[in-house]
Amino acid sequence: MNVDEVLNYQPAKPAVSAANASNKRTTDAGMALPVGYPKRTKRPILDDGPMLSSNGSSISSANLASLNSEERDKLLQMLEQESSTVELDETSLKRMLSQLEKRISKNQEMRIKYPDQPEKFMDSEIELNDAVQELHAVATQSDLYHVLVNMNGINLLMGLLTHENTDISIAVISLLQELTDVDTLTESEEQATMLIDALAEQQIVSLLVQNMDRLDENVKEEADGIHNSLAIVENMTEFRTTLCIDACKQGLLTCLLKRLKIKAPFSSIRLYCSELMSILLQNHDENRQMLGESDGIDILLQQLAYYKRHDPQTSEEFEYMENLFSCLCSSLMFASNRQRFLKGEGPHLMNIMLKERKASRNGALRTLDFAMTGVEGKDNCQIIVDILGLRTIFPLFMKPPKGHKRSGETRAENEEHVISCIASLVRNCNGANRQRLLNKFTENDHEKVDRLMELHFQYFERVKEADNSIEQDQEEDEDEIYLRRLDAGLFTLQLIDYIIIEIASSTTSIPSIRQRVLQILNLRSTSIDTIKNLIREYATNLGMTKKTTSGDHSLTDATSNGNSDDPHKQHLLDLLEKF
Repeated sequence: MNVDEVLNYQPAKPAVSAANASNKRTTDAGMALPVGYPKRTKRPILDDGPMLSSNGSSISSANLASLNSEERDKLLQMLEQESSTVELDETSLKRMLSQLEKRISKNQEMRIKYPDQPEKFMDSEIELNDAVQELHAVATQSDLYHVLVNMNGINLLMGLLTHENTDISIAVISLLQELTDVDTLTESEEQATMLIDALAEQQIVSLLVQNMDRLDENVKEEADGIHNSLAIVENMTEFRTTLCIDACKQGLLTCLLKRLKIKAPFSSIRLYCSELMSILLQNHDENRQMLGESDGIDILLQQLAYYKRHDPQTSEEFEYMENLFSCLCSSLMFASNRQRFLKGEGPHLMNIMLKERKASRNGALRTLDFAMTGVEGKDNCQIIVDILGLRTIFPLFMKPPKGHKRSGETRAENEEHVISCIASLVRNCNGANRQRLLNKFTENDHEKVDRLMELHFQYFERVKEADNSIEQDQEEDEDEIYLRRLDAGLFTLQLIDYIIIEIASSTTSIPSIRQRVLQILNLRSTSIDTIKNLIREYATNLGMTKKTTSGDHSLTDATSNGNSDDPHKQHLLDLLEKF
């Protein structure tokens, strides 16, 4: 800020009196308040009008030229001294909390005394809002959080969340959002823990959900209140992830689904709801189960249905779509949700998205991967074949779709998803559907078998390079070594080899497929024991790795779903004997 702007500084003007009825808005039960109330001035307002110096003389840009440099410096120093504030300490904070309590009592008294005369209690409401605004100074000094907690400050603020005037509750939400800001919380973990404990004890999420139900996101001030409410929950769950389960139990998940279900144009509130839901579902089976039981799978599919033939118009809307896919994939990691996905005709929708080649294509492929995984995905695999989904999936197997810059997904990741889908199909399809699947590998002179063997050699080389690198580093334990090999593509290689032995050795296999596999191995001077050894390792570790809690399940046995899978393990060993 230059000297001219400083000299023309104009402090925020006081609220318009009740007598000025020409520019008002009603906030509750016929009560008229000045425009903008109770919005807090976040930055100084620069004005062209004159201002007064400390001695009461008027100084404006018109007579500024008459001041020399020394007088300007002196005036600037005076202004800095006048604008400086006393640092907040425990005593002043206690005084502020005491004043807040008195103003709450006064406001309640006036509202009870004059319930039908808003003009009678408007002044007390403005004073109450001012008391709340003063507490924003605490957010800059996290070392005083213990005073806020011990002096009953949290209880006072929680009571104001249900205040009849939504402007008061919105002001409190804005304060709580600043108090729980992650950067502020990390300054003092001990103080932050006290604050979060106090908020959790008061079941703040439940109060926020109740308050959001009465806010209209079409009104800017109330939309800001909704946004800040969601931000409070995000801040708290980021500081303590275990709060995700409590938040959903207090009605947050139902609230988010309700807002997503509303038929309305895309908005920043919908984006934030989808983002927060993705966080809540990412690591918690309890929340995934709750989503399924609340018809969340259907709601997510309904919201995604728009994108089967339409692309998002902005980067924010694209992020919203990706969040919905992430929520769907996370929920499908809970086994019973795969049946709900089937009942909601999820396979049909994903198949259409794959055929339409819109921006939703990659998300649909990823979702199918999760939906078809494990024995719980058997029905989804069968329906994919029934709706002619093989015509959609196998072209992607031959040429995986390219990645998307905005989502960060690569062609290699899409390739892994397609391979996982085919592995699930090979495992779960039976009867006529299995025969249709095997016939696909004989089309066009076994081109899909050639592609499968090409992928085998490609991923085998990647894993071999990782093994050579691991041999030079002797400090890692067995678990770390296995994880490094998985990152290098071992899991995908195991899936590829599983597909090979299934289509070449099972009782329903077609002899020409086995002949083609052996022919390619001979051409590459590769022993069949290479594939056998990889499958033995795969069978040994089957079900040993825990189910991942993120959107990517590449570090797990996708066919086991984290459950005991001895029958499948025995099936693999039987196939090895026949191969």
